[in-house]
Amino acid sequence: MMSRVQKGMIAGLAATIAVSLLEIPNLFLNWFDPFQGVIATMIGMPGNMAVGWAIHAVSGVFILGPLFGILCPRLPTDTPETKGIVFAVGAWVVMMGAITMFGDYRTFTAAAGFGTFGWLLITHAVFGIVLGNVYARLVTRERRHAADFLNGATAH
Repeated sequence: MMSRVQKGMIAGLAATIAVSLLEIPNLFLNWFDPFQGVIATMIGMPGNMAVGWAIHAVSGVFILGPLFGILCPRLPTDTPETKGIVFAVGAWVVMMGAITMFGDYRTFTAAAGFGTFGWLLITHAVFGIVLGNVYARLVTRERRHAADFLNGATAH
Protein backbone atom coordinates (compact mmCIF):
# COMPACT_ATOMS: atom_id res chain seq x y z
CA MET A 1 0.00 0.00 0.00
CA MET A 2 1.33 3.41 -0.99
CA SER A 3 1.00 6.45 1.22
CA ARG A 4 -0.59 9.64 -0.05
CA VAL A 5 2.88 11.18 -0.20
CA GLN A 6 4.17 8.35 -2.42
CA LYS A 7 1.15 8.66 -4.71
CA GLY A 8 1.75 12.41 -4.82
CA MET A 9 5.38 11.89 -5.80
CA ILE A 10 4.39 9.60 -8.69
CA ALA A 11 1.69 12.05 -9.80
CA GLY A 12 4.19 14.92 -9.44
CA LEU A 13 6.64 13.07 -11.68
CA ALA A 14 3.99 12.56 -14.37
CA ALA A 15 2.86 16.20 -14.13
CA THR A 16 6.44 17.49 -14.24
CA ILE A 17 7.12 15.43 -17.37
CA ALA A 18 3.92 16.73 -19.01
CA VAL A 19 4.79 20.36 -18.31
CA SER A 20 8.39 19.81 -19.42
CA LEU A 21 7.12 18.47 -22.74
CA LEU A 22 5.04 21.64 -23.12
CA GLU A 23 8.06 23.77 -22.36
CA ILE A 24 10.35 22.20 -24.98
CA PRO A 25 8.82 23.99 -28.02
CA ASN A 26 8.90 27.25 -26.07
CA LEU A 27 12.65 26.83 -25.57
CA PHE A 28 13.22 26.74 -29.32
CA LEU A 29 10.53 29.16 -30.47
CA ASN A 30 10.99 31.72 -27.66
CA TRP A 31 7.31 32.53 -27.31
CA PHE A 32 7.73 33.39 -23.63
CA ASP A 33 10.48 33.39 -21.05
CA PRO A 34 11.08 29.69 -20.32
CA PHE A 35 9.97 28.58 -16.87
CA GLN A 36 13.38 27.13 -16.12
CA GLY A 37 14.99 30.46 -17.03
CA VAL A 38 12.57 32.27 -14.72
CA ILE A 39 13.54 29.94 -11.87
CA ALA A 40 17.26 30.36 -12.53
CA THR A 41 16.92 34.15 -12.64
CA MET A 42 14.83 34.13 -9.48
CA ILE A 43 17.60 32.41 -7.52
CA GLY A 44 20.29 34.69 -8.94
CA MET A 45 21.68 32.47 -11.70
CA PRO A 46 20.26 34.01 -14.89
CA GLY A 47 20.85 31.99 -18.02
CA ASN A 48 21.72 28.78 -16.17
CA MET A 49 18.99 26.57 -17.64
CA ALA A 50 20.43 23.36 -16.12
CA VAL A 51 19.84 24.76 -12.63
CA GLY A 52 16.34 25.83 -13.67
CA TRP A 53 15.52 22.35 -15.01
CA ALA A 54 16.87 20.71 -11.84
CA ILE A 55 14.88 22.96 -9.52
CA HIS A 56 11.79 22.49 -11.70
CA ALA A 57 12.09 18.68 -11.47
CA VAL A 58 12.85 18.60 -7.76
CA SER A 59 10.02 20.97 -6.85
CA GLY A 60 7.48 19.13 -9.00
CA VAL A 61 8.34 15.64 -7.77
CA PHE A 62 9.55 16.15 -4.21
CA ILE A 63 7.67 19.26 -3.05
CA LEU A 64 4.46 19.86 -5.01
CA GLY A 65 3.59 16.19 -5.58
CA PRO A 66 3.77 15.12 -1.91
CA LEU A 67 2.12 18.35 -0.78
CA PHE A 68 -0.78 17.64 -3.14
CA GLY A 69 -1.07 14.11 -1.76
CA ILE A 70 -1.41 15.53 1.74
CA LEU A 71 -3.81 18.35 0.82
CA CYS A 72 -5.94 16.60 -1.82
CA PRO A 73 -8.71 15.40 0.53
CA ARG A 74 -9.04 18.94 1.93
CA LEU A 75 -9.18 20.82 -1.39
CA PRO A 76 -12.58 22.41 -2.06
CA THR A 77 -13.65 20.87 -5.37
CA ASP A 78 -15.21 17.55 -6.40
CA THR A 79 -13.11 16.16 -9.24
CA PRO A 80 -9.43 15.25 -8.97
CA GLU A 81 -8.53 17.42 -11.94
CA THR A 82 -10.13 20.54 -10.49
CA LYS A 83 -8.46 19.81 -7.15
CA GLY A 84 -5.18 19.70 -9.07
CA ILE A 85 -5.92 22.98 -10.83
CA VAL A 86 -6.81 24.71 -7.54
CA PHE A 87 -3.60 23.40 -5.99
CA ALA A 88 -1.40 24.32 -8.98
CA VAL A 89 -2.88 27.82 -9.33
CA GLY A 90 -2.22 28.28 -5.61
CA ALA A 91 1.40 27.25 -6.25
CA TRP A 92 1.50 29.76 -9.13
CA VAL A 93 0.27 32.53 -6.83
CA VAL A 94 2.94 31.64 -4.25
CA MET A 95 5.60 31.59 -6.98
CA MET A 96 4.49 34.97 -8.36
CA GLY A 97 4.55 36.38 -4.84
CA ALA A 98 8.06 35.03 -4.30
CA ILE A 99 9.24 36.51 -7.58
CA THR A 100 7.69 39.86 -6.67
CA MET A 101 9.17 39.92 -3.17
CA PHE A 102 12.54 38.22 -3.61
CA GLY A 103 13.25 38.09 -7.32
CA ASP A 104 15.10 40.44 -9.58
CA TYR A 105 12.89 43.06 -11.20
CA ARG A 106 14.36 41.91 -14.53
CA THR A 107 13.06 38.35 -14.09
CA PHE A 108 10.60 38.91 -16.92
CA THR A 109 11.90 40.62 -20.02
CA ALA A 110 9.96 43.48 -21.54
CA ALA A 111 9.33 41.41 -24.66
CA ALA A 112 7.65 38.59 -22.72
CA GLY A 113 6.10 40.36 -19.72
CA PHE A 114 2.39 39.59 -19.38
CA GLY A 115 2.59 36.70 -21.86
CA THR A 116 5.04 34.93 -19.58
CA PHE A 117 2.67 35.33 -16.63
CA GLY A 118 -0.09 33.78 -18.73
CA TRP A 119 2.17 30.98 -19.98
CA LEU A 120 3.21 30.12 -16.43
CA LEU A 121 -0.44 30.08 -15.34
CA ILE A 122 -1.41 27.78 -18.23
CA THR A 123 1.47 25.39 -17.58
CA HIS A 124 0.61 25.31 -13.88
CA ALA A 125 -3.01 24.47 -14.75
CA VAL A 126 -1.81 21.62 -17.00
CA PHE A 127 0.45 20.48 -14.17
CA GLY A 128 -2.58 20.44 -11.86
CA ILE A 129 -4.78 18.52 -14.29
CA VAL A 130 -2.17 15.80 -14.78
CA LEU A 131 -1.31 15.77 -11.06
CA GLY A 132 -4.94 15.32 -10.01
CA ASN A 133 -5.72 12.74 -12.68
CA VAL A 134 -2.72 10.51 -11.98
CA TYR A 135 -3.20 10.81 -8.22
CA ALA A 136 -6.87 9.80 -8.52
CA ARG A 137 -5.98 6.83 -10.73
CA LEU A 138 -3.48 5.63 -8.13
CA VAL A 139 -6.05 5.97 -5.36
CA THR A 140 -8.69 4.14 -7.42
CA ARG A 141 -6.28 1.34 -8.31
CA GLU A 142 -5.34 0.88 -4.66
CA ARG A 143 -8.99 0.82 -3.57
CA ARG A 144 -9.79 -1.74 -6.26
CA HIS A 145 -6.92 -3.96 -5.13
CA ALA A 146 -7.98 -3.65 -1.49
CA ALA A 147 -11.58 -4.54 -2.37
CA ASP A 148 -10.41 -7.56 -4.37
CA PHE A 149 -8.28 -8.68 -1.45
CA LEU A 150 -11.17 -8.32 1.00
CA ASN A 151 -13.51 -10.19 -1.32
CA GLY A 152 -11.12 -13.11 -1.46
CA ALA A 153 -9.83 -12.66 -4.99
CA THR A 154 -6.48 -14.28 -5.57
CA ALA A 155 -3.53 -12.31 -6.80
CA HIS A 156 -1.75 -13.46 -9.93
